Amino acid sequence: MTIKKLNCWEFSKCGREPAGKRVDELGVCPAAVDTSFDTINSGKNGGRVCWAIAGTFCEGRIQGAFADKRKSCVNCEFFKMVNSEDETDETPSQLLKYLTDTTNDSFLNELSYKRVKAGERFLVQGNREETAYIIQQGTCLAVVEKDGVLHPAGHRGKGDIVGIRALFTGEPRSAHVEAETDLHLWVVNKQQIDNISKSDPELLSLLTEIVARQFDSKRPVADREIGKYVATHIIGRGAYSIVYKAVHKALNMPVAIKMMRHNMVVDSGFLLNLHKEARIIASLNHENILAIYDYEERYKTVFIITEYLEGESLQDLLQRLRVIPPALAISYIYQICKGLAYAHEKGIVHRDINPANVMVLPNDRIKILDFGLACHLGTEDEHIGGVLAYQAPELLEGEAADQRSDMYSLGITAYELITGQKPFDDKEISEMFRLGASRDISDPALLVPDTLPELREFILKACQHEQTKRYQSVPEAIETLRPAISQGIKDDSKSGKRRNLTTVILRYDKEKQATLNRLLADFSIKTNAIGVDLKLVDLSD
Repeated sequence: MTIKKLNCWEFSKCGREPAGKRVDELGVCPAAVDTSFDTINSGKNGGRVCWAIAGTFCEGRIQGAFADKRKSCVNCEFFKMVNSEDETDETPSQLLKYLTDTTNDSFLNELSYKRVKAGERFLVQGNREETAYIIQQGTCLAVVEKDGVLHPAGHRGKGDIVGIRALFTGEPRSAHVEAETDLHLWVVNKQQIDNISKSDPELLSLLTEIVARQFDSKRPVADREIGKYVATHIIGRGAYSIVYKAVHKALNMPVAIKMMRHNMVVDSGFLLNLHKEARIIASLNHENILAIYDYEERYKTVFIITEYLEGESLQDLLQRLRVIPPALAISYIYQICKGLAYAHEKGIVHRDINPANVMVLPNDRIKILDFGLACHLGTEDEHIGGVLAYQAPELLEGEAADQRSDMYSLGITAYELITGQKPFDDKEISEMFRLGASRDISDPALLVPDTLPELREFILKACQHEQTKRYQSVPEAIETLRPAISQGIKDDSKSGKRRNLTTVILRYDKEKQATLNRLLADFSIKTNAIGVDLKLVDLSD
């Protein structure tokens, strides 16, 4: 059982924890709500590394940034207590446990030893070196230098390995690493890492998992050069990949880069699947499907370069709004249908339609993402994949996917958009599958009485358990939705209905564009919900 250790506000009793006695006066402590140091107290906060977080309260005042206060923090009683606890912690890390339990001691026997004094920077961002270090005793902090500012990026202690990412991928160091206390280190060199792949595949698998986790930082990350592109920060995470915002160096064009997690690339099947995804998306050219630009294979993984989208996923939109107004939901579903119809014409089934794989742009335009599970019509595949709640019943039976499978997933998505909930949870689906029961959904109008008739008809037919009772093609579904879409864009001037018009002019600097787009996206959703049309006109010089 893991013992929860004290956070800084619990030690100092400063009263700045959420709902604390001094919150009204001083505000909530940033360390109490920081979830980016995700290895600290199960990722709940950064209260164990308060010296790395700006705005904490100690010595009778609110402190500044990390660079301003770190020298004084080393004399703090809480800092000393945390490091003392880390040094005496007998719970071995996953790596340390493996190294001490394995009967193959050849790796340990080859390690050399190094001691680093507290305060010393022993790894330098941007350097190319051929060593990594396993911490035998002590703690250290990874610090990313970005635009001349130092950003604490990770806290490492007994049993952790530092420097392995650059050693593994061949890239320059992605951060500085500084000793918080005196460090006792085992030194690992590149040749040893190269030999592991031949002599100890289990250890190699463990190291690749560690590398994959280190890439998944919620803290600021250093810029990375990936061929013609520079990746600047992480904008998305999935089970198989991490997505970066990046820029084409020569064209200064923003792009998104999807990087396969290193532990996935070890599996040749997943690597083959990623190659397939790149080929599939590259063959599709439609306004409602994410465009792919390029493909890079380096640093022991694979990168897919796509267009960069400003907006948010339907999943994030749902979490924020709880439900989507029916008139807006039917517009989204109609656009997804248009994209799927095009893909199906090309003989491609998506197989993973769900709110997380659909992006809403600021003008309410829809883009379908992630064709990672896509296949050709009629393809049989033992790997089902996808999110269970949206998977068509026949796929669980091992049958081939076709356009009707995508229609089922889209029907479940539409149901969730207007009701704010899925018709079945995973446990219910598993039980129905075990019993061989039919999986037919309830009428969404029971939960949302003002559901548009066309949307209700679409959901009930798309979500039929039996494939033969569903829409047999996307164009058939589009015909159901078309009357509502046509009504939504009717010409009010011909009907004699008079409408008011208000003009708002916004002047802003170019660097504010992304923030403004997000605000306009929120505003567009709310105005649509009350029947107000929002039209944007670019009046730039």
